[in-house]
Amino acid sequence: MTTITLITGGSRGLGRNTALAVARHGGDVVLTYHSRAEDAQAVVADIEALGRKAAALQLDTGKVADFPDFADRLRATLKEVWGRESIDHLVNNAGHGDHASLAETTEAQFDRLVDVHFKGVFFLTQTLLPLIADGGRIINFSSGLTRFAYPGYAAYAAMKGAVEVLTRYMAKELGPRGIAVNTVAPGAIETDFGGGAVRDNPEINKALANMTALGRVGVPDDIGPMVASLLSADNRWVTAQRIEVSGGQAI
Repeated sequence: MTTITLITGGSRGLGRNTALAVARHGGDVVLTYHSRAEDAQAVVADIEALGRKAAALQLDTGKVADFPDFADRLRATLKEVWGRESIDHLVNNAGHGDHASLAETTEAQFDRLVDVHFKGVFFLTQTLLPLIADGGRIINFSSGLTRFAYPGYAAYAAMKGAVEVLTRYMAKELGPRGIAVNTVAPGAIETDFGGGAVRDNPEINKALANMTALGRVGVPDDIGPMVASLLSADNRWVTAQRIEVSGGQAI
């Protein structure tokens, strides 16, 4: 049976790349977007061009109060498009970067990071548990910044560290249902994260490449296919793991 993967933040960046990689591996996709409706529909069209089914739903992963309504809309979409009542995989990818020193981070910045990167992951997963099929998979995106430290990312990295601990608890509690839960932690990637600094600033790009074993920074195609592989049946015995995909950055 064809798998259905829900990917939050699937209209751009690593979420978009992951959605396309899942489709290329033969899976169908439901992706969420915050405000980029046209970008999301373009991803849907790209997936359909690959011969797979897809749908896009609006969701602000920082607004827990909206999650029950989202679950209802997801149920309706699953019934309409697939004639099903469940998804097989959940990829908690949606997020944003916020660069500020420890001394300069505001409470508003901190709270938004908590809401999107930690509280949102916790309660969206909780809300969707009845819709995730037994034997399914959950992947939570983290960051290489939980292992190596760069000034300006203390709050962001702290949220991702919390997600890594949460992942292990999810794996333990959902194991009886046969649901595997893992963390994927990308290193420096050429996307629009953090204003596109790694992608657009040659000096930053070169400096990060020089501290990476494989001699370059990452690109989205280094991440999406790896996530799709982790969701495949070949990785049925991998759970509660933090898998860093950084090319050997800062080792």
